[in-house]
Amino acid sequence: MPFHRRSFLAGLSLMAAAPTARAQSWPAKPIRLVVPYPAGGSTDVLARVIAERLTATLGQQVIVDNKPGASGNLGSDLVAKAPADGYTLVMGNNATHATNQSLFPNHPYDAAKDFAPIALVAGVTHVLVVHPDVPATDIRAFVAWAKAQGGKVNYASTGNGSASHLTMELFKGLAKIDLTHVPYKGTAPAVQDLVSGQVSTSFQTMPSVIGQIRAGKLRALATTGKARAPALPDVPTVAETLFPGFESDAWFALFAPAGTSADIVTRLNGDILKAMALPEVKDVAAKAGFEVVTSSPAELGTFVRAEIEKWAKVVKASGATVD
Repeated sequence: MPFHRRSFLAGLSLMAAAPTARAQSWPAKPIRLVVPYPAGGSTDVLARVIAERLTATLGQQVIVDNKPGASGNLGSDLVAKAPADGYTLVMGNNATHATNQSLFPNHPYDAAKDFAPIALVAGVTHVLVVHPDVPATDIRAFVAWAKAQGGKVNYASTGNGSASHLTMELFKGLAKIDLTHVPYKGTAPAVQDLVSGQVSTSFQTMPSVIGQIRAGKLRALATTGKARAPALPDVPTVAETLFPGFESDAWFALFAPAGTSADIVTRLNGDILKAMALPEVKDVAAKAGFEVVTSSPAELGTFVRAEIEKWAKVVKASGATVD
């Protein structure tokens, strides 16, 4: 009997040690970092910065894999259903892990339950841009011009239900203007058609259009943060110009499939926070229009649940749809 008891206790000890042993041997092969959008957008730019740093600290290649589709749902769902072994991660944002939950009636995953939160990494404001041919140099003139066009003005978004879509829908409602929505499959094609003049205007994240603004290919009329963006200090906010309290910032965070070892999540969180604190990373982020904002895994989990609830109300109030 004592022998069997000792064997049982030894078995329990081995079982308890198994997750730690797995974490210590991780990573033993390359890691896939899924970006659920095309290359070139804000999510992709940030993911590549982080992948480069994690590759150096983990000793294994972190490979960015762009899997666009369904406003970020396709790539995110792929990760939600991947093995929880630490080798498949996703760079999520406020669309994939908040607004999509309310916009899609048959949403394929639960943003709060199907992922292990790792770390919040950055936030970014949106900027209202217009093609230079638009005869408006400030936001008030833009609203007046758009009203005079009687619904003939097209605006681009990065996809149905994306932050750029919802932000413009909110703005339209407040400004009482009629614009025609043209959804794109990601940031890069939307910005490309903005620059070429195929569409007239859009709310885009700062990193997506800062280069075109500086080059004179797009004109910035307003930003959407509480305060003016450091990257464009001369551009006023929507809140200070027209609608007090108007705010629509985007955020970016790293997630693993639910059930991923806490040891792996903790290690990733520590390495990411160290990377985001590096002066050279902060400098790259600032120049691109990002603000470094980090968190613990628990803080990110709480934040995501709050964002889902917040944007559910916004979606309902705005009447935005994925059609």
